[in-house]
Amino acid sequence: MVMDKAVSAFIKKPKCQTAEVGATVVFKAETEKADARVRWQRDAKDITASDKYVISAEGNKHLLTINNAAPEDAAGYAIIAGASKVKFELKITEAEGKAPAKAAAKAPAKENPPDAVPPADTPAEAPADASSGAPAEAPAAPAQTSETNGHAPDNGAHVGLPESHQPDTRQDLTGLFTEKPQSGEVNVGGNITFVAKVCGESLLKKPTIRWFKGKWMDLASKSGKHLQLKEHYDRNTKIYTFEMHIIAAKANFAGGYRCEVSSRDKFDSCNFELTVREAQTVEGLDIRTAFRRTSTDGGEDSGELDFSALLKKSTVQVSNEPDVDVWEILRNAPPSEYEKIAFQYGITDLRGMLKRLKKMKKEEKKSAAFLKKLDPAYQVEKGHKIKLQIEVANPDAEVKWLKNGQEIQPTGRYIFESIGNKRFLTINNCSLADDAAYTCVVGDEKSFTELFVKEPPVLIVRNLEDQMVMKGERVEFECEVSEEGAQVKWEKDGVELTRDESFKYRFKKDGCKHVLIINEATKEDSGHYRVKTNGGQSLAELLVQEKELEVYQSIADLTVKAKDQAVFKCEVSDENVKGVWYKNGVEVKADARTHITHIGRIHKLTIDDVQPEDEGDYTFVPEGYAFNLSAKLNFLEVKIDYVPRQDPPKIHLDCMGKTAESTILVVAGNKLRLDVPITGDPAPTVVWTKAEKDKSKKAPEEGKQEPAFIWTLKDGEVVTDSGGRVHVESTKGHCIFTIEGAERQDEGVYSVIVRNPAGEDTADINVKVVDVPDPPQAPRILSVGEDSCVVQWDPPLFDGGQPVLGYVLERKKKKSYRWMRLNFDPYKETTYEAKRMIEGMAYEMRVYAVNAIGMSRPSGASEPFVPVAPSSEPIGLCVDDISDTTISLKWRTPEKVGSAGIDGYGVEYCKEGTDEWIPAFEGLTERTSVIIRDLPTGERMQFRVRAFNVAGPSPPATLPQAITIREIMQRPKIWIPRNLRQTLIKKVGETVNLVIPFQGKPRPKLTWTKNGEPLDPKQVSVRNSDTDSILFIRKTERKDSGVYELQVQIENVEDKASVTIQIVDLPGAPQNLKVADVWGFNVALEWKPPKDNGNCDIIGYTIQKADKKTMEWYTVYEQYRRTNCVVSDLIMGNEYIFRVFAMNMVGLSPEPCLSKDSAYILKTGIVYKPPSYKDHDFSEAPKFTRPLVNRSVISGYNATLSCSVRGIPKPKITWYKNKMDISNEAKYRMFSEQGVLTLEIRKPCPFDGGVYTCKAVNASGEDTVECKLEVRPQITKEDLKK
Repeated sequence: MVMDKAVSAFIKKPKCQTAEVGATVVFKAETEKADARVRWQRDAKDITASDKYVISAEGNKHLLTINNAAPEDAAGYAIIAGASKVKFELKITEAEGKAPAKAAAKAPAKENPPDAVPPADTPAEAPADASSGAPAEAPAAPAQTSETNGHAPDNGAHVGLPESHQPDTRQDLTGLFTEKPQSGEVNVGGNITFVAKVCGESLLKKPTIRWFKGKWMDLASKSGKHLQLKEHYDRNTKIYTFEMHIIAAKANFAGGYRCEVSSRDKFDSCNFELTVREAQTVEGLDIRTAFRRTSTDGGEDSGELDFSALLKKSTVQVSNEPDVDVWEILRNAPPSEYEKIAFQYGITDLRGMLKRLKKMKKEEKKSAAFLKKLDPAYQVEKGHKIKLQIEVANPDAEVKWLKNGQEIQPTGRYIFESIGNKRFLTINNCSLADDAAYTCVVGDEKSFTELFVKEPPVLIVRNLEDQMVMKGERVEFECEVSEEGAQVKWEKDGVELTRDESFKYRFKKDGCKHVLIINEATKEDSGHYRVKTNGGQSLAELLVQEKELEVYQSIADLTVKAKDQAVFKCEVSDENVKGVWYKNGVEVKADARTHITHIGRIHKLTIDDVQPEDEGDYTFVPEGYAFNLSAKLNFLEVKIDYVPRQDPPKIHLDCMGKTAESTILVVAGNKLRLDVPITGDPAPTVVWTKAEKDKSKKAPEEGKQEPAFIWTLKDGEVVTDSGGRVHVESTKGHCIFTIEGAERQDEGVYSVIVRNPAGEDTADINVKVVDVPDPPQAPRILSVGEDSCVVQWDPPLFDGGQPVLGYVLERKKKKSYRWMRLNFDPYKETTYEAKRMIEGMAYEMRVYAVNAIGMSRPSGASEPFVPVAPSSEPIGLCVDDISDTTISLKWRTPEKVGSAGIDGYGVEYCKEGTDEWIPAFEGLTERTSVIIRDLPTGERMQFRVRAFNVAGPSPPATLPQAITIREIMQRPKIWIPRNLRQTLIKKVGETVNLVIPFQGKPRPKLTWTKNGEPLDPKQVSVRNSDTDSILFIRKTERKDSGVYELQVQIENVEDKASVTIQIVDLPGAPQNLKVADVWGFNVALEWKPPKDNGNCDIIGYTIQKADKKTMEWYTVYEQYRRTNCVVSDLIMGNEYIFRVFAMNMVGLSPEPCLSKDSAYILKTGIVYKPPSYKDHDFSEAPKFTRPLVNRSVISGYNATLSCSVRGIPKPKITWYKNKMDISNEAKYRMFSEQGVLTLEIRKPCPFDGGVYTCKAVNASGEDTVECKLEVRPQITKEDLKK
């Protein structure tokens, strides 16, 4: 079970403390694990052990001792264990007799009030500043209210509070502040300065500071006569200091303030209060002296306030001023004024005051100034306008409008209207700054309301792009949203991505742009990546390919003679790949005879003056790849015996037993070497010739073709042509013909003729130069679809001498430079359908041709094209309202819109029985609702709506039948949403927002009640419109549970509906846990359920045990349902204690129930002999313990059929509809959970009705059960009208 409460590493957390100067302070903490490593911090810096700070640990207990406490030790402290961090504070106070002097000295540092005389009867224990006359203890009041601000106050007001009431410090995790602004007070007309300091040692750039008043008011735009913001930087200490100066303070400056600082991904904030007091003294009774607390534990702020002494003393107190009833003032004041009244009358315990006010019932008085007041709350979307309306009793009365207590001046955004008894306030172009409390003042009476501004969803303006990268490359997914600073969530294959310690994923923000960066992509990073906002999402695919090394030319075996040159050459696909040459397993090093070269994709090993020891196996190993290329070098030792006679020349080319004529293939760019062995005595003269065409292809009658090139040389001569590419040489026994970097024109028939006085010999060698094919022609786009296109191209004019194996296609966005490959294996056809493109985006295509030699250069890019399709028809077209001459239509956006968007909607109508469609208005409308006016009364008309985009109009959406133009009266009817027909369960503190639609004409009267009684407007806000009613509870409490009933009434006709709300909380601890029995290694426990079940059922208990030696707790059972259990496998000789937590749907109880006594496991020498039992056969034929039940459902809503079966072994389940197996049909989903079988039918239609059968089969038998399902058609509003 997933728990809502975060798991803490601490069992016991240190508490805030207050100590006097010179005292010794000890902070204690206990961790879950005894070996946990903890760190103590002071002002976000680690504390090291010294004479001042003593750090000790014993087991899971950790202590921090501060000796001889001094005023500078007053600071914020923290303890860190793993991912858990607990903050606490130390407050230092002066010893008795020194506190008044310190308080008096501290006041002038915060304010510069005008001179005043302190009252004569001020008590001695309430010292005041000699120059101000303001009570020095008044600053204690903001300390109570700081609990709601999320930060602990400076006076230790939270010391001793339970953990659930401790201040929320979640937003203070980064600890950027080295000094936070403190709450202060000032007299009217005085000056005050708030200071915040930030350490810049760990920051890459200057932090951003923002000052706020209240919830949203940014003070940066309010600088002027009364407010100045300053900042400076100390380069020596690297401290940024930010100051806010308030000059000539006014009464309305009082309230809560907030300071926020941010730097890249770090953020910190601090709340503080400003109290503005009137510069006057109040003589008479000091109301604070009459307050006393109900608690006697000695805490200054403990317990609730008891005002009985005030009531008693008021009867005997002699005062020159009339008595002031504080409670009457508070009862009649709005909640926003509570804090000001408390400060004015010196009430320091705001929490106790609020508890007393909740117990008192405020009597509602009929307003003499207002006939109709403002609704409790209003809601408006950001950017829209709203109109607030009241009715006054006196038509000539003047009204004032206030926002957060400040008067509103009429501007372009705020418009005041007065029509008879009605007064209007119109707010145009609402922003988040307009989310505030508004007050309308007429004379001495006020009407309050609250305006909620709903933020529009954050849209994705630019979508993610699919990417294809090679392994190890960097990947960046970039999108653009509609608003700066918006929060987005990144997911991979449905799993949220976070910033981990390996920095695999990095997230970058730049204004509206959000970037996901993946460093060194691996094969596992392939998948679908999604970015989500609260208003949309975008999906892209990442493909990561391995770098496969292809061998274009392998090394070949060589046979060479002494003093000749041996060349091993190979060609691979990647020109950046290096390699190592080996001979017989030993790495070959370059020297004077051995040369190793790497030029582009070609690797060569050249051995000059080959010697017998060079013979062996040579291997080339590419770096980073698990394969090698091998060849053998054979040394040919030629021995020639001298015969004193002449031998005719002979060409030895028929080495394989074939004819002397042969064909040699060479790849363009490689070296062509023809090494022809010859013999003859005396040494023959060699003549090389080249013809333009292959002689074997020439007709016999053409005669002998004249050679295009002739090279003649004698033994030992070397001939090189003028271009340096052709090299011909003749040595003893060999004639060698070499062409460096063979080209296409080098293809042809080469003839070698050897002559000497004894005769001549001739041989023809056909040389064919093969190359990559020419690029194909630019492809043509035959057709486009919503996310695809069909492309066609022509084969290349020249195939490179090898047949074309296929084609490789690439595409790119028109404005991009990145081409994305669409296929990795050659595609053999010349027509291809490219898919998975973004509709509305311009693309280009290009093609490569591939043969056995390699890949051609790319073709030219195709003409740009845009995949786009018309949208689908608008959905949900219906009549919203109708009168004698007008009709109001509304519809929803088409299901399929596409990235091209919708330019607008066209609305047309025609009379029934005709085909002449008339546009309702000129042009298009962007709204999804329209009012058509000036229609003939009583005429039957037909209407249709079409969506338009760049691809044209969509199919029309029409009404199912013609509409008669006539006013229709509607009875009141409440439409309860399906999710509210059952009990609505919410946790304490969550928000409840119920939207109840209704109908009725004219506008009905709405009334909400809870359990038959009117609603409390302080706790529940209600907003009503023409079509719905909204019930809003900002922060729920247990007492908000109940039945809420809505009554809609038009004259004597009414309709009622109720919604049940259940507010749940964590349960209390179980009761009376005791050890019932101890035997052997087992202990029997019993307990009782908790008194408080959290307003919901207890779903189980968690039982834990602990050895009294170590006191480490271990869980024995989780979600255990009974109230008794047996704990087994205990260790002999140990003594155990136990505790039990209760669990409900919210989570575990905050506190456990501990066993009062312990259990000791005795040591015993008895040997237990287990009895022997005969194995029992548990097999059982399937049997349905609960059959299927006949059901009748409404079409369009998912339906389920359930039954339960028992059988051992687990039977195989098969579902049938009308005796036909439906196991593989997508419309149905089958579930099996603990023997409960469920068949879900998605959105059934009338054709899905019939007899459904469930069959269970195992080795012991089978069983079946069946039922009938009836699917009824939906009843529309038009059917109800009939």
